[in-house]
Amino acid sequence: MTLRNKSLAAVVWSGADVFLRRGLQFFVSIALARLLTPTEFGTIALLYLFTGLASVFADCGVSSALIQRQDVTHADESTAFWLNVIMGFSMAMVLWLSAPLISRFYGLRVLVPLTKVLAFTIIISAFGGTHRTLLTKRLDFMMQMKIGAIATGIAGVVAIWTAWRGFGMWALAAQTLSSAFVTTVLLWRLNRWRPRLMFSCDSARRLFGFGSFVLLSGMLDTAYLRIYTVLIGKFFGVSELGFYNRADATTQLPVGELTGILSRVALPIFSTVAHDKEQLRRGVRHALRGIMLISTPVMFGFIVTARSLVVTLFGSRWMPAVPILQVLCLGGVLWPLHVINLNVLLAQGHSNLFFRLEVAKKAFGMGLLALGTFHGVMGIAWSQVVFAVIAFFINAYYTHRFLDYGPLRQIVDFLPVVAVSAAMASAVGLVSCYTTMPAALLLGIQVALGVLLFLCLCVIFRLQAFQDAWRMACHRLISTGTAAGTP
Repeated sequence: MTLRNKSLAAVVWSGADVFLRRGLQFFVSIALARLLTPTEFGTIALLYLFTGLASVFADCGVSSALIQRQDVTHADESTAFWLNVIMGFSMAMVLWLSAPLISRFYGLRVLVPLTKVLAFTIIISAFGGTHRTLLTKRLDFMMQMKIGAIATGIAGVVAIWTAWRGFGMWALAAQTLSSAFVTTVLLWRLNRWRPRLMFSCDSARRLFGFGSFVLLSGMLDTAYLRIYTVLIGKFFGVSELGFYNRADATTQLPVGELTGILSRVALPIFSTVAHDKEQLRRGVRHALRGIMLISTPVMFGFIVTARSLVVTLFGSRWMPAVPILQVLCLGGVLWPLHVINLNVLLAQGHSNLFFRLEVAKKAFGMGLLALGTFHGVMGIAWSQVVFAVIAFFINAYYTHRFLDYGPLRQIVDFLPVVAVSAAMASAVGLVSCYTTMPAALLLGIQVALGVLLFLCLCVIFRLQAFQDAWRMACHRLISTGTAAGTP
């Protein structure tokens, strides 16, 4: 199979996995949003920063090292597994012991048992981390799709039943814990890889030499992305955090899916052609145009349909989340570009530079968040938009240095999609200005009109990204049909 076909297959199956899991999670979140209050969502969100940092630290960055290195042995893989397990237990213990401190910081006693329960997810996930990494390295996303769908479905049923029985925020904790458990069990059941009872110090040094920078970068990224839970929860209240978290989770439905696909597919694929800069540049350019063709109209669409979307899906009590959602979607347009540009650095082995960039950007981002806090919750949301723009130019600058594909060339490539998406969004937004129809009916009309307008404009203006995607889809269908008809 050629690299192009492998890449396409990986994107298709990874996309199916992420969309299916995120889709199931989103439907579950709709049910939970109608069963639970913003305060209950906000209470468990207070712990997202701490659990996120613990999860990143438990991985040690060895997952990225296993994917990037093309000469790993079974000793390397086993060493990575035991590193994950040891660090998983260590981070769970840190969370367990920190529970009283976290509780006193927020002034909520319920956070003590809640933190201790969520600490178990770190241990459980650590036992399946290497299995998942090796599936990603082999671009086996079909198996990950099966595992993710089953785990998400079971965890969703557990959460909805628990919420329906009146357990409040514990339904969200049960969802997290059951998802981690089912995922790890299925990874061991469906993936034949098994670790050996061995630990190589040489392997650990090699893996950690690359992974240490990824680890520190991951911790910075997680701290930046989740520090809002501390700022909002501490200074503006748990209910406000619930609204912000709902808006952020809704934004992450499309943009999180796309960046999730890119994060899993880009590094292993880019790594295989890192020695050929011309081929790598073509791959990055196609990836950028293709991902912006999807993310930009979706994000613009979310902005103009936010009110009808929130009321239809979550109910009118979640209306305070609407303006937050609109602002976060504006910044979300650029997030896939960050993933592409950063994975170019990792694929070429520049983990040291990757780390230094993350330190500089996240320090600046933290400053923006601090300034935004003086302007309330909306100030925090706008600070993320400003950061997204600045971070894009910084990341793309280094893509220019190593691939001669910098921010200006990237903007030229995705600007037509932005223009068409803006025109589509303007037309869709006008619909809501001249109607008083029910929110659900309005949302359906807006979505249908938006999709039709966007496709028509892509054809009329002959967008290169759309033509590439159309040719690729036709080629895929023809190849599938030919294969199916071969005796």
